[in-house]
Amino acid sequence: MPLALSEATPRSELTTRNGLALRVRTAGPGDEDALKEFFGHVSAEDLRFRFLSGLDHVREAQLAPLTHADHKQSESYLVFDGETLVASAVLAADEAMDTAEVAIAIRSDYKGRGIGWTLLDYVARCARLKGIRTLQSIESYDNHAAIELEREMGFVARASPGDASLVIVEAQLAPV
Repeated sequence: MPLALSEATPRSELTTRNGLALRVRTAGPGDEDALKEFFGHVSAEDLRFRFLSGLDHVREAQLAPLTHADHKQSESYLVFDGETLVASAVLAADEAMDTAEVAIAIRSDYKGRGIGWTLLDYVARCARLKGIRTLQSIESYDNHAAIELEREMGFVARASPGDASLVIVEAQLAPV
């Protein structure tokens, strides 16, 4: 049974700039099979970008945080086009609820439809409602599309301390 959206979540119906109507909800126990199937439709390159490691498939241990968020410091969102799971996003905040990281994955056959832009905007609004002031995304320097999208949305890129292959892209969020 799908979980209801938390109090700190804006509307659950989204429309991309391309006019694609989507439904978003939080993930929960019982969504493991849907997520396994979803990640089977994410390209190997995008899996590498999402998990920042080389994988050929997502393992059970990587699914657990996506289906067992605490709904305070962490949240996991699922995005649907009808019954098809087309995107997944995670928001994970520090203990002070001041800074949070976002990570997004989109099905390969749904890329280029404005889902990334719409979902990042949605997660940023959710973060603002939780009182988070800084939203970060840790990207591979090779993930030019994500870095460009984030820059278009006002994020600023800086080198990741200790790992020259990564960049931290962050935005300061206005309080609500």
